[in-house]
Amino acid sequence: MEYDIKEFDEIRPYKAGEMKQAFEELINDRQFSLLLKGFAPWLPKSIRNGLLRLVFIGVKTPLDFQLRFMKPIVWYFVRKYTDGLDFEDSTISQHPNERFTFVSNHRDIVLDSAFLDVLLNKHDYPTTVEIGIGDNLLIYPWIKRLVRMNKAFTVRRGLTAHEMMKSSQLMSRYIHYAVTQKKENIWIAQREGRAKDSDDRTQDSVLKMLAMGGTGGFSDQLRELNIVPLTISYEYDPCDYLKAQEFQQKRDNPAFKKSKQDDLDNMKTGIFGYKGRVHYHCGTPINTWLDELGELPKNEFFKEVAHHMDKEIHRHYKLYPCNYIALDLLDNPGAARYSSHYSETDQQRFEQYLSQQLSKINIPNKDEAFLRERMLTMYANPLRNYLAAQ
Repeated sequence: MEYDIKEFDEIRPYKAGEMKQAFEELINDRQFSLLLKGFAPWLPKSIRNGLLRLVFIGVKTPLDFQLRFMKPIVWYFVRKYTDGLDFEDSTISQHPNERFTFVSNHRDIVLDSAFLDVLLNKHDYPTTVEIGIGDNLLIYPWIKRLVRMNKAFTVRRGLTAHEMMKSSQLMSRYIHYAVTQKKENIWIAQREGRAKDSDDRTQDSVLKMLAMGGTGGFSDQLRELNIVPLTISYEYDPCDYLKAQEFQQKRDNPAFKKSKQDDLDNMKTGIFGYKGRVHYHCGTPINTWLDELGELPKNEFFKEVAHHMDKEIHRHYKLYPCNYIALDLLDNPGAARYSSHYSETDQQRFEQYLSQQLSKINIPNKDEAFLRERMLTMYANPLRNYLAAQ
């Protein structure tokens, strides 16, 4: 397919020739400068910027930027805020020269793709991933510049139905162009926003959007993208109490909407919060079973693909003691059906963790029982889905 690449200018990551100017604009941004000052308040701005320019020498592409700047930062976060990050990639390691579209469950706004980047790099893949990020998160100019330097393309939110259709078509064409002609990997979440109760389900609309930019029948449109279902498992979700809080806020006020500051708080908590162990697992690329679906009506076809994707994602969860404890506490605390998967020490640790997280919630008419049930459900649902997928 022929593409008019100029039509992607509003949403695509920066190109090689744009990186230097973007970097200068970034380090001269007042809000970004204040952020940097927080890390090294004793250094004058001129020296901070001079050091950054020195380190930037030789950075010509977004991949260069990731390897020079983001890779050491992400591994620092792994060491400081997790108990280890591991990767099962056997289904794609046999095809090192192919590019993939990773469609995953969604745990963290920033780190889902960042962790995947460093894992691909560690396992000698030739490039990382381009990512779709909602423009609702690009609340400051410096954030938009930084993510475009970091191989992000923009997903527009809050549009009318007509605008959404045009935006989806453009984004889909860009994704097909990136995979088939730029030879880039893509990461995109299986749904718009995170599943706040960790009941991870692929939205048909995401798959329909991905297909729009392809050619041929529905299977051909998806086959071009070489889609890989990717499962992300966190032992602990640092945003769990924020999600539980939002559940109560929406229960008490159905018109409640998060503010931009709420989005920023979620981003910061997700990055700097404790996660325990983190596991990534690449499922079987869907090209291996797309032909099994045969000729189906459009809605039925994409419903079946979403079902296959969900089963592949669910059966590869890495389960931790907290998942089994949470399901026992919800279903029948006296029976402890899954007690063989955890010890008394594990249960005491998880109960203490829940108490600490709940204590961070400060809202009017705080409903402790409801909030606790919501948090337990977040940790129980991966196990429920795993059992159903087996």
